[in-house]
Amino acid sequence: MACFLVSAAEAAVVTVVEKHVEKKEKERESEGSVKTASAIPLSTKLKWLSTMLWGGALLLLFEHIWHGEVVPWFPFLTAMENSADMMEMFKEMATVGVCMSLLVTVVWAAMCAVAEMIAKRPAHSEAEK
Repeated sequence: MACFLVSAAEAAVVTVVEKHVEKKEKERESEGSVKTASAIPLSTKLKWLSTMLWGGALLLLFEHIWHGEVVPWFPFLTAMENSADMMEMFKEMATVGVCMSLLVTVVWAAMCAVAEMIAKRPAHSEAEK
């Protein structure tokens, strides 16, 4: 019913953090202290996470609109029309929404780890093969 709100909320927070980190990285770059342990900047990794979360939230929003759970008039969520449905909606947000957001975040963390390993891998020339 409203599980997409959890990933949308996480996406909003990650986007704000991403912009802040990007600003700090540009400040360090302009000062000349660009030395980092990571081959891929943190702002790039956070951009990946925010893209994954926003994409998932929009896809879920579309699915909920398709099934009539989200409507273009107030209160927008059909579950908010009576209190019994609201409790079910909050339960779904707490279980399904949180689990989906955690799964996306875990997949992102694995993706970042693999990307770091690939980026730090020594380059092989064609002559060595």
